[in-house]
Amino acid sequence: MCGLVASIGAPHDASENMRAALAALAHRGPDGEGLIELAGGRVWLGHRRLALVDIAGGRQPIANEDATVWAVVNGEIYDDDRLRHGLEARGHVFRCRSDSELLVHLYEEYAEACVERLRGELAFVLFDVRRGRLLAGRDRFGVKPLLYAWQLGRLLIASEAKALFALGVPARWDDRGVAHAMAHQYLPPARTLFAGVNALPPGCLLEARPGAAPVVRPYYVLAPPAPIKLPLASTAAAVRERLREAVRLRLRADVPVGIYLSGGLDSAAALALAVRERSGLRAFGVVFEHAPYDEGALAAETAAALGVPFEPVPVRQRDLIDGLEAAVQVAEGLAINGQLVAKHRLAAAARAAGIGAVLTGEGADEAFLGYPHLRLDHFGSAAERPCDAMTRGVMIPRGDPTLALDLLERRLGFVPTFIRAKAALGARLLTLLTPARRAAFQDPFPALLDALDAPRRPGLAPVETSAWLWTRLALAGYILRTLGDGTEMAHSIEGRPPFLDHVLFEYAWSLPVGLRLDSAGREKAVLREALRGLLPAAVLARPKQPFLAPPVLAFGEGFDAARGLLLSVVTYAPFFDPTAVTRWIDALADAGTEARVAAEPVWTLLTTAGLLGRTLGLADGDG
Repeated sequence: MCGLVASIGAPHDASENMRAALAALAHRGPDGEGLIELAGGRVWLGHRRLALVDIAGGRQPIANEDATVWAVVNGEIYDDDRLRHGLEARGHVFRCRSDSELLVHLYEEYAEACVERLRGELAFVLFDVRRGRLLAGRDRFGVKPLLYAWQLGRLLIASEAKALFALGVPARWDDRGVAHAMAHQYLPPARTLFAGVNALPPGCLLEARPGAAPVVRPYYVLAPPAPIKLPLASTAAAVRERLREAVRLRLRADVPVGIYLSGGLDSAAALALAVRERSGLRAFGVVFEHAPYDEGALAAETAAALGVPFEPVPVRQRDLIDGLEAAVQVAEGLAINGQLVAKHRLAAAARAAGIGAVLTGEGADEAFLGYPHLRLDHFGSAAERPCDAMTRGVMIPRGDPTLALDLLERRLGFVPTFIRAKAALGARLLTLLTPARRAAFQDPFPALLDALDAPRRPGLAPVETSAWLWTRLALAGYILRTLGDGTEMAHSIEGRPPFLDHVLFEYAWSLPVGLRLDSAGREKAVLREALRGLLPAAVLARPKQPFLAPPVLAFGEGFDAARGLLLSVVTYAPFFDPTAVTRWIDALADAGTEARVAAEPVWTLLTTAGLLGRTLGLADGDG
């Protein structure tokens, strides 16, 4: 994983601004910097390198044999030996072992269709000197970020918004992005919180020529196919083989590899298969102060059973506040829970131990229907369990939403549980806006639905639609970008999620719902069968517990720390009413534990509001 910047437009000397943008991305690539000017100054490509494969030879920008195609790449292309051998058989000559070099040669053979042959997680910018064409792309699920801005006839591209600000894009709030954040927390795939800054959606390409506005189009459409009906035993065997291959591909690195390990099934599955492929693995897991959020003991037991050293990473309640500003500054996004700080601490511990890449469990719940809110969408509210209580307010509604969801119900035929939860939280946040902002507030749900266009198929179960929406919104925009890339790259760590291997994921989505979420309400049923004999029985039987930090306002000194920070930064968010916010937080001082646990708005207030505004120096939007 690395950081990249690019510029295309009228000829000019952009070297100073590009160097500043690369400096803003130094945390993404501590192992080298590259910058090239092309097309007489009309095109600039810059790269910060995190060296994981071919450490001596994989410098970027990287070119084909005759330097007519140049590229900068962030991320990994897997199955590279097979691709390399095929290209060499066609006469292509490689200068290094880096998988990134595959891109320029694949482009020579297949032009923009080269992305359809890529297996991996990457974002890239490529320039075709002969055709005068710039092509940028992002992987199918959005594991790697890519942002762009069209400014005064020049297209600017970067891995993070702070690099675009260094290139001259004004740092301002985007009012429509803020409206989405307030109403339902997760932004549409193409939108950011920053005015004039767009996100290239997952599975999309961007094409541009000097002086012309960019054109964005999808190359991959994530949609549940018609189900394939097979016996459970043969299906479980096929899942296990595909997961084994996905893990094996993601272990290739010339640096030490680790794994983020919780007490749950997903990360344990990746570790159980990884130890059969590579020695010297190390596991790292967060340890919280309060049950049931703490999974440290279970993670340590799993690591011991698999013969892998485990390093606990303690995160106290006070740490959730003290570490928040540093996490937000790099992650560039809101948090819905203190999990953001915990992931930031986890990456720091892995990097301090010399780890360059980590396997993670993201994507398993989306592929195999693991979340509690998906179970409720399939079986109804009666299927809620006592262990689901910790997700109330975050994934399961706490109270009824006052935001109108009738449009969503008409379009989908139902309202997904997680959206009802987000809308209920949004209703509480809207009461903390300034009177002028509340009066000007426009319902963002129509724009959200237009941007997503949920799939339609005869017989498509509501839970499949919910999983699709969650994958497009929560997974791509928050779990992967903010919690994943944002915290990992703060410490120069590359996250590799085997469950988001598209071959495995597409197979999982081709399975009937009943194989993934069985009639007994057992989530990820076929995955559990696939792992039988590889994992301890306790891990296989344990219900899903999402990775969440304890409520910061409910325990110990967390309340005072959070209140102090909130009141010191709320003025950096021009859309919140400081008086209303002060009244809200002070009322909680005399409230009971239950009310403090229910105070989820504190994280949006701290991150979307004050800390993003202060750390990035954002000015008010322009409406």
